[in-house]
Amino acid sequence: MDDSIKILEAKLWDTADSLRAGSNLTSAQYCMPVLGLIFLRYAFSRFKMVEAEVLRNRVKRQGQVRPVEAADFAAKSAIFLPEAARYDYLVSLPGNIASAGLRDESGYPINSLGEAVNHAMRLVEGQSRILTGVLPKGYTMFDDVLLGELLRNFNNSALDDVGGDVIGRIYEYFLNKFAQTAAQDDGVFFTPKSLVKMIVNVLEPRPQSILIDPACGSGGMFVQTGDFINHAGMSVNKTMTFYGQEKVDYNAQLCLMNMAVHGLEAKIASGSAANSFYTDAFNLAGKCDYVMANPPFNVDKVNADEAAAAGRLPFGLPSYNAKTKAVGNGNYLWISYFYAYLNERGRAGFVMAASATDSNPDRPIRKQLVETGHVDVMVSVGNNFFYTKSLPCTLWFFDKGKQPALQDEVLFIDARAYFTYVSKTLNTWSEWQLRNLNAIVWLYRGESQKYTALLQEYREALQADALRSSLRLAPHASFAEAAEALERHLAAQKEQAKAAAETAPRAQKKAVEQEWKAALEHTAEALATAREALWLTDKFGDGVYRDVPGLCRRASRAEIAEKNYSLTPGAYVGVAPQEDDGIDFATRMREIHDELNRLQQESDRLMQEINANREKLGI
Repeated sequence: MDDSIKILEAKLWDTADSLRAGSNLTSAQYCMPVLGLIFLRYAFSRFKMVEAEVLRNRVKRQGQVRPVEAADFAAKSAIFLPEAARYDYLVSLPGNIASAGLRDESGYPINSLGEAVNHAMRLVEGQSRILTGVLPKGYTMFDDVLLGELLRNFNNSALDDVGGDVIGRIYEYFLNKFAQTAAQDDGVFFTPKSLVKMIVNVLEPRPQSILIDPACGSGGMFVQTGDFINHAGMSVNKTMTFYGQEKVDYNAQLCLMNMAVHGLEAKIASGSAANSFYTDAFNLAGKCDYVMANPPFNVDKVNADEAAAAGRLPFGLPSYNAKTKAVGNGNYLWISYFYAYLNERGRAGFVMAASATDSNPDRPIRKQLVETGHVDVMVSVGNNFFYTKSLPCTLWFFDKGKQPALQDEVLFIDARAYFTYVSKTLNTWSEWQLRNLNAIVWLYRGESQKYTALLQEYREALQADALRSSLRLAPHASFAEAAEALERHLAAQKEQAKAAAETAPRAQKKAVEQEWKAALEHTAEALATAREALWLTDKFGDGVYRDVPGLCRRASRAEIAEKNYSLTPGAYVGVAPQEDDGIDFATRMREIHDELNRLQQESDRLMQEINANREKLGI
């Protein structure tokens, strides 16, 4: 099923992007209307699902079933859709809209498909308080033919076949794809899902909690927290209260749509009144169980007087220009806010520019932070994790409820060399890599039972993946044995695939190649899982934390003080030992020199030929 969703995502994106190219609109202009249509399609999918559930359990009266109404949907975190806001209604409208005699909620005639979609958006807003004034309504800028194509393509029946919740995944996929495209149009960017998941996994949000994101962007932190809570079998809207501040109105719109598309509720402040440098919009300092954020890095020209007046600076104001009264870099304003929002047992996790871990002007604040004993974990992230930025970053974690035994320590993880390559400009963490990094934190905290449970999940996943690849592993095979068996199986499959393609009839050749491609991908995924299990167990065995050179180290506050309060993981974990390749150094150097001499001789020979040819030509 996962493969079919990936194919569907790519197909819908290709359609949307090709239509954008034919519309002469920039990504910034095209993004919100397209996401609005995906939102509407998701709302309709949820509507049909909830409607069927309500009607199935509804008692008949005199042989009649009472129609569904808005209250039925509110009880299930879904939006009731009036008929003219339902996706199937819009798709079935005639080509000549004006001839249909349609009227909007104010009685005005609807003369184009764009006006009909605008009307649908207003009707949806009427059913959801948090969406009032949020949904896009600029659909009259689209030609009716183009808009009709978009509506039909997003009405793909495969969306219903794989389940309504997958629309949310496709919505996120489009958000990320637009982030890549928007980079070319100088647009906004969004936090990569793998970084968000790492933050949520380390913080482990508990129910009955308050969470704030003071730079909430498109709401990724909230959505991932919702997934984490729902996975634990709880209703997120009954157990979490989300607050967000986002000064860019466009981003706040995306956030509210993103929340609604995932059935979540939040209080979002936007515009100038939501500038976190100068405003605590919800008066939440000292009251939050969790803070999660990816704030804009290295913001300059922050008014020092206004920032000081706004408070939330437990370690004082960062250094500023006395003449201009401007803070030259806002990174430590953000860091101070995140700490200040926490209650007495609160946890914070956030993305920050890599340079902030040891910036010299901010050392006094960093020293105070370390001495609180609440700095918990620091994780270095390598290049190319953001769609629009190639620079590395650092994940910071605070914990005011840290175990007494850990008060004097900080866990440093250098994950710059640990990632999955996606393309030459993009890296990510796979699901298993995320869990491996999380496992290091579990062991540091003494939570070995979680590590043991993860190893069992690895074993079960490997058995299932191997069977899907037509390979039966021994019931108690070690991870090393599983990896070796999968490597042999993959090599054999490649030979079989090559032979099958060469001998297949021409008419069947493409189908045979596709079949073997899928089989090879299944085996490669299983092998990747085995290798990740090996990566983890080679370092931590059956579940005891230890410092691993080049990867992780727990350092005391005294050690951090010795390094001038640097919080750069690389300063503590050191360098991983280089594996011995079995080649004698002196022998290898002779080989290199011999190769250089050979290349130099070849170069001299070619130059002589060139000069001889020049002379023949009289040049």
